[in-house]
Amino acid sequence: MSKTLLYGATKVDETNVAYAAIASLEQFQWKNRVFVIFSDRDNSRAARQENQLLADRPALDERDMIVLKVAGNSVKPVFGSAEPIAAEALRTELDAPDAGDFHAVLIGKDGTVKLKVSEPVSNGELFAIIDSMPMRAAEAVKPDN
Repeated sequence: MSKTLLYGATKVDETNVAYAAIASLEQFQWKNRVFVIFSDRDNSRAARQENQLLADRPALDERDMIVLKVAGNSVKPVFGSAEPIAAEALRTELDAPDAGDFHAVLIGKDGTVKLKVSEPVSNGELFAIIDSMPMRAAEAVKPDN
């Protein structure tokens, strides 16, 4: 399984394309973390990833998550809501493989890519990655309004 973790930098050079915010997802920047699932041909891995995530809706909500699924030329919200998003633009901006190959990407509240996987990731691993992020740690100590 290919997994790329991209959140470890302490200083981000926003002129570097690897750290630039994803334009197609700017509606979520500073509000939500976005997990994008690119569906495989038979939808088996995408469905498994989707079902795993939806099994713990409270944890998704607690982490301000939006889950989107890209299948062919459509992008549909699986958890949360979203304005229409162009599938091809998202595929290009996230450097996703061709349609029909499973891929999943976690985008942080700052709009940058934090994790890329080519196989479904467990909720435990995904939530541990999110919970280790400085912004999430700051949210955890803030009193609720």
